[in-house]
Amino acid sequence: MEAKPFLGLRTVIYAAPDLAATKDWYTKAFDTTPYFDEPFYVGFSIGGYELGLDPDAELVEGSTITYWGVTDINVAHQRLLSLGASAHTDIQDVGDGIKTAAVKDPFGNVIGLIENPHFQL
Repeated sequence: MEAKPFLGLRTVIYAAPDLAATKDWYTKAFDTTPYFDEPFYVGFSIGGYELGLDPDAELVEGSTITYWGVTDINVAHQRLLSLGASAHTDIQDVGDGIKTAAVKDPFGNVIGLIENPHFQL
């Protein structure tokens, strides 16, 4: 059997116009410290995936939203709002026990949240 060329998602990179402030916010929001911390890039290990902060990335709002899995979307959504994020989309029940929402971090990046009881790693 031929090896599959794609292994799955590995890294999501957000723009960090003020790297120190962005790093501080994500340290609080995800309740973890970076595993890689350099002036040109900061990387966090979140549930086996990487959340990267790039001070040179251009902030562009587009059609792609990355959804981070959460166990309780109400708690996660409220936590990010209490840390200074703003609502992008309200919490929605999209059916079959799955709920989604999105917020904008204080720097303009869109962070998706998904509570999906059917998806387990």
